[in-house]
Amino acid sequence: QVQFAESGGGLVQPGGSLRLSCAASGINFNIYAMDWYRQAPGKQREWVARITSGGNTNYADSVKGRFTISKDNAKNTVYLQMNSLKPEDTAVYYCNRGGVPLRWGQGTQVTVSS
Repeated sequence: QVQFAESGGGLVQPGGSLRLSCAASGINFNIYAMDWYRQAPGKQREWVARITSGGNTNYADSVKGRFTISKDNAKNTVYLQMNSLKPEDTAVYYCNRGGVPLRWGQGTQVTVSS
């Protein structure tokens, strides 16, 4: 059974950094890509970043150059390093399998505010 457990969110000032983690069970990182998404209040969930099974990465234009996605296959964990955070990055962040999303985890809240 596939499960995602996101962690690492919190309150940070503009310009600050956070590192999110997503522990995934029931998914083989050697086969599937992994995505990070986010959902801001009153908005639809949006895709943020992807890391493929081979380690290639892609980013939404809004986070390119500031966010870095990585993974540890041995730990079945994917990370999102977020630097130079802006108030518009405030959202609940989720991870999921690349492609058609599976059941969502609870996400982790990121709030960027002074």
